[in-house]
Amino acid sequence: METLKYIVLFFLFLYVPFVTVAQTKTVQGIVLDKGTNQRVGKAFIKNDDTKENTFNNARGEFEIGVSLGDLIITSKEEYVADTIKYTGQQVLMVYLDRTSIYIPEVRVVARQSPEEVFRRRQEEYNKAFKLAAPRDIFSQGATSAGVSIDMLYGLFSKERKNAKRFTRFVQREYEEDVIDSRFTRDLVSNVTGLTGNQLGVFMSNYRPSYYFVSVASPYELTTYIKSKYEIFKLNPNLRFLPKLPEIDLEVNN
Repeated sequence: METLKYIVLFFLFLYVPFVTVAQTKTVQGIVLDKGTNQRVGKAFIKNDDTKENTFNNARGEFEIGVSLGDLIITSKEEYVADTIKYTGQQVLMVYLDRTSIYIPEVRVVARQSPEEVFRRRQEEYNKAFKLAAPRDIFSQGATSAGVSIDMLYGLFSKERKNAKRFTRFVQREYEEDVIDSRFTRDLVSNVTGLTGNQLGVFMSNYRPSYYFVSVASPYELTTYIKSKYEIFKLNPNLRFLPKLPEIDLEVNN
């Protein structure tokens, strides 16, 4: 009887790994436009249970790891996100409905785009600069006769330095707005699954540069986030030191 028990346990030991492996598998899928039945490329596919995610190719095809019961979410700009449940399908067929609501445009309505803010700052600056134009100083009549050349030079020099400082400030503000408009909490949370304080730490530590954000495609930006998340997972509590503020070392000419 004791021998029989060991034999049963032995076969169970051999069987369990195969059961475990069989629970998770990689399946292929394809994304189609529900209205036209045409293939939809560059869609974002995410396993909501394992947080694994990927983009499909230009032909609408993709592969993703799944287990029975997993929820697969597919999203793409100008389409309504679709969720399907894996129940053993050989191929995941995803049909997306078009929508007239384009998310980036809705965001622009609620908040000015970085370009609009930048143009407004330039207009405000030009108005302020005209108030201190040289003609205002020389239009004082006889009372301006005592104004020295040194005083005028100092006034103009200070105005020029202030102008340079302001334009640099406006440019930096514009660049930060561009980064914020693309490197959003929603995007990072959707790709990494992070929330709350850890999401804030990740976004602070791995905030991309303006140059990268301005030229990166949605796919490249998502790939960047995924690669940095792999590093972040090694030490989630690590916080980088904040960047030192820029120091203006201009001197009078």
